[in-house]
Amino acid sequence: MSGPAKIAILVSGRGSNMQSLVKAAGDVYQVVVVASDKPEAAGLAWARERGIPTFALSPKGIGKIAYEAALDGALRAAGAEYIALAGYMRLLSDKFVADWRGRIVNIHPSLLPKYKGLDTHARAIEAGDAEAGCSIHLVTEELDGGEVLGQARVPILPGDDAETLAARVLAEEHRLYPRVLAEWLTR
Repeated sequence: MSGPAKIAILVSGRGSNMQSLVKAAGDVYQVVVVASDKPEAAGLAWARERGIPTFALSPKGIGKIAYEAALDGALRAAGAEYIALAGYMRLLSDKFVADWRGRIVNIHPSLLPKYKGLDTHARAIEAGDAEAGCSIHLVTEELDGGEVLGQARVPILPGDDAETLAARVLAEEHRLYPRVLAEWLTR
C-alpha cells in the first residue's frame, strides 16, 4: 500500500465509533469522508468541526436505489477505497455490497455469530449468557454474516440491563475498531 488507505465512515447517529476511528487515523488509514443517511446525525457535525468532508442524504422520498447511487458517487468522489460502518443503521443492498465487495467492514454489538441484528444486549441477558461483546466483520449480503476480523468480550454482571451492558460494550468497541481496522488494512 502506498500511503494511508482512504476510508469512508458511514454513521446514522452520534458517531462515537466514527470518532474513535478518526482519532486513531494516521499512517495506516485516513478518513476522507463521513456520510450519513440522516442529515441531522450528530456525527456529521462532529466531523465537520474537524474539517472532515461530509455527505448527508435521506433516502426518504427518493428510494433506496437512488440513495445508494448518490452515496456511492459521493464516496468515490471523495477517493474512498474502503468503507467502515460505524453505527450505520441502514441495510445496504446486495448490489452496493457487491460493488464494494471485500472493502466494507462493520462493528456489531455482539459476539457473532450470536445475536445478529438488533437488541443484542437484551437478547444476551435474556439467554443467560455469561458474557457479551462486540465484533468487527466484513460486510456481505448476509446480515452480520461476513468473516469476523476481531472481537472483544465483556462479562455480563448480576443486575445488568441492556443499557448498562451496552455502555461497557461500547467502551470496548472504541478500543477494538481502530485496532482491527488497521490490522485488516495491513494484512
